[in-house]
Amino acid sequence: MAMQVSQNEEDHAVMSENKSKLLRNMIKDIAIVRHPVSVCVPVNYEVVMSVRAEGTGILSYQWFTENEQEVIGGTQADLKVKAQQNQLYVCRVNDQFCNCVFSDWVRVKVLDIVKPGMPREWQGEPHIVISPQSQKVKVGHRVTLRCAAFGSPAPHYQWYRNGLPLQDKNSETFELEQTTADDGGTYLCSVSNVLEERWTEAADIRIATDKVALLIGNLNYAHHPGLLAPTMDVHELGNLLQQLGFRVVSLIDLTKEDMNAAIDKFLDLLDRGVYGLFYYAGHGYEHSGRNYLVAVDAPQPYRPDNCVCVQRIMLRMQEKQTALSVVLLDTCRKWYNKTCAASEIMALGPSGNTVYGYATCEDAEAFEVQDGGKSTGIFTKYLNKHILENRKVTHVLEQVSEDLGLDPLVTGKQAVEIKHTLKEPRSLTDRIRTTGHTRELHLRDTCWRQANALPGKTRLSFPCGVKVEVSFSALFSNVLVVFGTVKNTGPKTQDCSVTLSSKPSLEDIFSGPGSSEVDSLIHIRSDTGSPDCVLRLCSLQKLQGSLVINVDLHYTHVDSKLRLKESQQKDIGRPLVASWGLYKKQHTGAAKMLDAAPTRSLDNVSSSKSPVQQTLDYQCRPFTRKAEVIAARSKEPEENDENEHWK
Repeated sequence: MAMQVSQNEEDHAVMSENKSKLLRNMIKDIAIVRHPVSVCVPVNYEVVMSVRAEGTGILSYQWFTENEQEVIGGTQADLKVKAQQNQLYVCRVNDQFCNCVFSDWVRVKVLDIVKPGMPREWQGEPHIVISPQSQKVKVGHRVTLRCAAFGSPAPHYQWYRNGLPLQDKNSETFELEQTTADDGGTYLCSVSNVLEERWTEAADIRIATDKVALLIGNLNYAHHPGLLAPTMDVHELGNLLQQLGFRVVSLIDLTKEDMNAAIDKFLDLLDRGVYGLFYYAGHGYEHSGRNYLVAVDAPQPYRPDNCVCVQRIMLRMQEKQTALSVVLLDTCRKWYNKTCAASEIMALGPSGNTVYGYATCEDAEAFEVQDGGKSTGIFTKYLNKHILENRKVTHVLEQVSEDLGLDPLVTGKQAVEIKHTLKEPRSLTDRIRTTGHTRELHLRDTCWRQANALPGKTRLSFPCGVKVEVSFSALFSNVLVVFGTVKNTGPKTQDCSVTLSSKPSLEDIFSGPGSSEVDSLIHIRSDTGSPDCVLRLCSLQKLQGSLVINVDLHYTHVDSKLRLKESQQKDIGRPLVASWGLYKKQHTGAAKMLDAAPTRSLDNVSSSKSPVQQTLDYQCRPFTRKAEVIAARSKEPEENDENEHWK
């Protein structure tokens, strides 16, 4: 009997175990078929997070925050919260058999945006509330761009530069620790989720390692009509470019050899990442799609080999891998003898970031005007008006074009033309590196300072007791102005006066019509008040040795009443652009300095033309023309002959 009971208990145990195994086989593992998703929403926005799971029997839910605290009331598959702060959430799913599983962690990100501008029927698609902003950045400095968007699910970010995706740049914030010249460009961000993709506005990162400008104005031509505007145009544009941080070299009245030597030196200053700007005002023409600049010594008639080809300059600028190359031409583009062979030059490569600003369109003239008693090229007039604006360089030129097009003096006669290959946003106002100079930057700075360094102010003491101060100013990089001022008179002197001259002698190219404008510039430049004598020394690029200033003091002796003279000399070396030694780059046939007569101070300087001829020339010059009409012409067309000769 006892053995039978034991057998029954054993059978019951086996049956219970088999039943349990069968029950366990019938219970399905809990499987989450839809996890909650992260979201990014405005503050106080109601967020609903959902989890969906499958299992055996009734499932229960419990939501937790990141600190493992249970969410009060969070016991349903859907959790509704009012977003107050950034928070992490997770949901635990249980069955009645003590099995459990956890969902993915999700983040509720809150952006406290004052005016989020959410659509009324927002369904969770990306809504951009912060776009990256354009910046001017110094080389070597950090740059940070930020983008933010609402989205449910939370959006994914991908940054782009110049249209190409940036690897591993997938967060809201994009940073560059130390920028280089190559980091400049257009940046934007793609924001997307399963519902939609949106794009931010483009942000421009502008970086320049340096900015260099060469300005040339030709006005006193040996064989062609003279001009008035280039003097003031070059002077004012040079001052404006200096305000923009450009290292400016401005030169007036250059022969072809002078121009080539100056351009070579300018190109030496260019390098990778540098902004280079070349400006020319003077006579010019177009032939076979190329532009030519007429030097002051060009013969009549002239051929391309007597002039400087603009496209050759641009090609060499591109070879320097500049970050921006700008050529601005205030010159005519009339077509000349089309049967004449054009200059041989390689085709310009697609390097990009090049800009041409033409004062006029093809086969047309450019004009100069009298504006408030001041001569100016009408293109440069409006260029100077807008060049300081913090805008893309092509947009500045477009504004110049619009203003010029509304000017009644040139309506139907002159229209600005702009050509460019900008692949990145560039502005003339872009900042340059000011700290941690590289060796190349230091060399450019040294070279530029040489071309703009003035001799120091000095006081000369004469035996008679008179002291004369000699000071200096630069109208252009090749035009030096010397001021002589009597500071103290001696006990036996009266009626003191000073005359200045130089050795070797240098001609004064501003002694003809329009000299009053130059005189006004000299008055502005003088820091001595009213000097007793002023001496202009031009064409310094031709100077091969030291320049000596002769100071002659004239006075009346109080006792003898005799008019006496005492002299001293001041060696000022090779000032301004003379320090570049441009003459060394010129061919043996280049024009030489005039040594026939000493250069004298302005009260004694005479022009090579008679006063009557000067007056007639000026009176017959139409205000809206780049040059006066040439009355006498051969009936047969010459090499560059046309009805009228223009700049």
